[in-house]
Amino acid sequence: MRSPRDFFRPLALGAPQPVRDIPVLPSRMIHFFDPSNPKMVEKAPGIAKRVDILLGNLEDAIAIDNKEAAREGFIQIAKDNNFGDTQLWTRINSLDSPWFLHDITRIVSEVGDKLDVIMLPKIQGAWDIHFVDQLLAQLEARAGLKKPILLHCLLETALGVANVEEIANASPRIQGMSLGPADLAASRGMKTTRIGGGHPGYVVRDDPHEGNPEATRATHQQDLWHYTMGRMVDACVAVGALPFYGPFGAIDDPLACEDQFRNAFLMGCVGAWSLHPSQIDIAKHVFSPPPAEVAWAKRVLEALPDGSGAVMVEGKMQDDASWKQCKVMVDLARLIAEKDPDLKTQYGF
Repeated sequence: MRSPRDFFRPLALGAPQPVRDIPVLPSRMIHFFDPSNPKMVEKAPGIAKRVDILLGNLEDAIAIDNKEAAREGFIQIAKDNNFGDTQLWTRINSLDSPWFLHDITRIVSEVGDKLDVIMLPKIQGAWDIHFVDQLLAQLEARAGLKKPILLHCLLETALGVANVEEIANASPRIQGMSLGPADLAASRGMKTTRIGGGHPGYVVRDDPHEGNPEATRATHQQDLWHYTMGRMVDACVAVGALPFYGPFGAIDDPLACEDQFRNAFLMGCVGAWSLHPSQIDIAKHVFSPPPAEVAWAKRVLEALPDGSGAVMVEGKMQDDASWKQCKVMVDLARLIAEKDPDLKTQYGF
């Protein structure tokens, strides 16, 4: 068994010190782009100004013939640009793929100093993280990096969900996790072809009407991902990592996208993926606290400056528990206000 004292020591001589706390930054959307597509590469610097996280995708949605071009394109765009306060991530290919080793060695060696986070797909258990953790330390030492690269895990398999707590605790590098609903649905044998969101067949039905059992009974669509999202959020929060909803594939249904993102926001997720520029503003809107709720939370904090005791605020009882809820809202608003001048004004900071 590894000693707790050893957990925050570098895994290779010359590697940077592991982080003690995951940086909490505005992370409302992880915007994906294809580095093998010249048009997307050309637009990336402009899109970077609109998003919190820009991610160069090397894995799913990149054709096999374009894998190397995507890797080279990502390296080049990282070399050519400074994205300021927008985080730069990449999703590399899975550990069992023929591209993984070249992805991680080339990117860390050539642009590791520009990279904030590596997203790892199809993580099955802590053993995957231990392998990448050790390898990254070796590569960081060889490249002379001063800051460790963090890891973001995708929950895309039933085994990964079963091991979610062990994955979250596997390394100080764990920045967070995302729900990958499409691959997870296939892994579980779920009978849906949708990428995220609800399903019209997954419902509960009202009881029969008394005295009229043949009357139409209303149905209410349920959330296929509620259980998994709850487990992921708890596992992340327990170790100080950040939970994210993943992709919503119906680009032509912005309302349903907003609903799914809001479910994730209310349950504790800090952001979601944007697969198309039209989803950027949806994520920005949903994962930014509503100004009216921030104003209410500020009033509660003012009424309970140290969080102790109980008071009535506009007819509602407030105590230390509600104080903590309000502090979550105000702290997030302050964080986002540092990046978004319009919201800073609306929040009154």
